[in-house]
Amino acid sequence: MPIELPFRFDQGFDRLYGLEVTELTEHVVRGRVEVRDELKQPIGLIHGGVYASMAESLASTGTGMAVMPEGNIGVGLSNQTSFLRPITEGTISAVATVKHRGRTTWVWEVEITDDAGRLCVLTRVTVAVRPAPADALESLRSR
Repeated sequence: MPIELPFRFDQGFDRLYGLEVTELTEHVVRGRVEVRDELKQPIGLIHGGVYASMAESLASTGTGMAVMPEGNIGVGLSNQTSFLRPITEGTISAVATVKHRGRTTWVWEVEITDDAGRLCVLTRVTVAVRPAPADALESLRSR
């Protein structure tokens, strides 16, 4: 199922915070989110949940696109996120790189940077590969 890039999700949580997928290959998925006030904590920093969500969505999307032809889906199993430096403005950029492609699990490392290219967040995401419910595949293919 080819996807025209950049790609924005048209529904769900990824749409709410504004995730845009800019690259989708067999080994790397890139995405970005524009900083806006709704994504910040009361003290003005991007909420950690935004970073964790970006990482898990990119890893799950990358896994899902690879395993869908076999009738499977990718769903987040674990997400370990380390916050190294805050982002308060500009664009949040993420690069997810697959480190392990197993039969039932994939492991990704995701580096999240600010506009200056500084590493701000580091995440390891494990994605479970599971048989897809029939209605889930049909929904994805019809988009």
